Amino acid sequence: MLTCPAADAADFERKRGDSMDFKDYYQTLGVKRDASEKDIRAAFRKLARKHHPDLNKDDQQAEARFKEVNEANDVLSDPEKRKMYDRFGADWQRYQQAEAAGQRVPSGDFSQWFTGRSAGGGAGGRTEFKDSGEASEFFETLFGGTRRGRNGASGPIPRRGEDQEVEVELPLEEADRGTTRMLTLQTTTICATCGGTGIKDHRRCPTCGGTGYTAQNRRLEARIPAGVADGARIRLSGQGGAGYAGGPSGDLYLQVRLLPHERFEREGSDLRTTVEVPLYTAILGGEATVPALGGQLSLRIPAETQNGRIFRLRGKGLSKGGDQRGDLLARVSIILPTGLTEQERELFVRLRDGALVTA
Repeated sequence: MLTCPAADAADFERKRGDSMDFKDYYQTLGVKRDASEKDIRAAFRKLARKHHPDLNKDDQQAEARFKEVNEANDVLSDPEKRKMYDRFGADWQRYQQAEAAGQRVPSGDFSQWFTGRSAGGGAGGRTEFKDSGEASEFFETLFGGTRRGRNGASGPIPRRGEDQEVEVELPLEEADRGTTRMLTLQTTTICATCGGTGIKDHRRCPTCGGTGYTAQNRRLEARIPAGVADGARIRLSGQGGAGYAGGPSGDLYLQVRLLPHERFEREGSDLRTTVEVPLYTAILGGEATVPALGGQLSLRIPAETQNGRIFRLRGKGLSKGGDQRGDLLARVSIILPTGLTEQERELFVRLRDGALVTA
């Protein structure tokens, strides 16, 4: 059983009063702490209608109250958020993030330190914990997590930085040959004022607002290899969020999206395109020009080639990495002559009627 030591009571109360701007969501919605989901839904709908800005255009405070009601409903209508809120009170989001990151979260109910509830349900009482180790870990985490070595010295607990992800759009030509991208990233760094604890002089840090981190922009040149596929996820080790107290930085992931091309359709590493062939070339045979990545190719057209025929040009598609490449599939689109002279029209009529017969 552990209670807050009398010698530290005044100091703790200062921390308690300034550590978070606590909002009692139950009080906001006007429901009891054991209210059912149905009760919460009903209270939210009633208050949302009452304080909706469109219905209170002359009330300048209506929008603020409406936002508070929405915020309270967002937390209490979500079972997981409500569970964390009930356990940790004002600091619930911090512990939710810690739990999502796989860090150990104390099992007790600590919300009463922020709401004034005692373990017995009354106000102003002392909270009783299962063991001193759990309570100690809780306060150390909240007010600047520390670890204690064998010699009794304490220091911040190192934590790995968060992984980050950014989408990179590439035209086919750049995806084929490889490229670089200069990225401007917003990343978090340890707050220099509080050292990442979120607390300065027993109060919430004025620089980071108690989060322990500050945001800043940084530029990074990222190399994208040749033959990268649409949807590929490229990992840049150590380029994510900064670590805490000497912990390693997280990783940065580039999510690749290939842009549509005006001449080509992708099928994996193969490309499809259309080659226009004049009618006379399709009938008599000859050559046609095929669009390809980085230039044009010459394609031999056999005599009597039908419209829609597909020619496969091997190794002329997208890079697969290394020396391997996909294929280019060229579909024939026969171009019919226009602006025929009378003589040309007559020749086509005679062809149609079978009048042109060699002796």
